[in-house]
Amino acid sequence: MIKETDLENIPDLLVKFNEPLSKYTYTKVGGPADILAFPATIEALTELLVKAKSTDTAVTVLGNASNLIVRDGGIRGLVILLEKLESVKVAGYTIEAQAGAKLKEVTQVAQANSLIGFEFACGIPGSIGGAVFMNAGAYGGEISQVLVSCKVMDTDGNISVLTASEMQFGYRHSVIRDKNLVVLSAKFELQAGDPTQIQNEMNRLNFLRESKQPLEYPSCGSVFKRPVGHFAGQLIQEANLQGVRIGGVEVSKKHAGFMVNVANGNATDYEKLIAHVIDKVKENSGVTLEPEVRIIGEK
Repeated sequence: MIKETDLENIPDLLVKFNEPLSKYTYTKVGGPADILAFPATIEALTELLVKAKSTDTAVTVLGNASNLIVRDGGIRGLVILLEKLESVKVAGYTIEAQAGAKLKEVTQVAQANSLIGFEFACGIPGSIGGAVFMNAGAYGGEISQVLVSCKVMDTDGNISVLTASEMQFGYRHSVIRDKNLVVLSAKFELQAGDPTQIQNEMNRLNFLRESKQPLEYPSCGSVFKRPVGHFAGQLIQEANLQGVRIGGVEVSKKHAGFMVNVANGNATDYEKLIAHVIDKVKENSGVTLEPEVRIIGEK
């Protein structure tokens, strides 16, 4: 296991010990990370991963911790948050954004540079790294439609560049998850557009999102993958589950596809409610819902 003294001489690195992850997750749940690190440079991240490997320390890399539930027992070993790696550069029709850059901010950079094609992501609360990891999407668009390449690091600290075809994108899936890679940055190819029209489309999508989603409460975003030929929210409504609560977590009354933390709920409440909804929907419609949200950590 990595020791505090192992990390003292790594520059551009903020480290916290036994830190509650509920401070950082969108659900406001999650037990402590043994070690929580915030590298501000690629060099610091490389050194961190090499150190973890040499000390047999388990590593978990998190994006913006938005489509995620961390269990109440927390995460052993080293947890890395990439939020300080947040640079965004524009060259012609291409935007290159580091893993910690927020999707919303990247869409604003695209709009300011009259680049069209990234509007779909303007309301997704995640980071670039997390969005690439799970091929995030909304309103008919997804990351795979605009990504041209992705710079990644393996657990030995080796850096390589994957093309879009090498990413093996699927619905809420990429090769990043399969091969345990860390996204460092991604390049997106966009097209020339009218900045006013781009802003109008972003305003329209944000209005849709705000009117239909329970943004006033902590949540993990969309809980379930879209079942083929159905909408998860509709199936949940038809099973009369809207408003059902376990502990402090309930199926949102505003959008049944969301589960909101309304009364200091914990991860166990989330897991029990997810299991309950899967059972009842299966019973009612015969359809088995599959969680989209990642659930990690110890109970």
